[in-house]
Amino acid sequence: MDPKLLELLVCPATKGPLTYDRERQELISRSARLAYPVRDGIPILLENEARTLTDDELETK
Repeated sequence: MDPKLLELLVCPATKGPLTYDRERQELISRSARLAYPVRDGIPILLENEARTLTDDELETK
């Protein structure tokens, strides 16, 4: 994920910052408790495509 692109992207639900999880290929929104997939290098910033983060995942990220 291009760091400059990551600086521009925000969570569509909260407008908060996103962090990139390289291992899972996801953009993480801690404030929305959502993980947005990145497919073929393209962030899919749709709430219906995101998965909800568990409490354990939020603690480790």
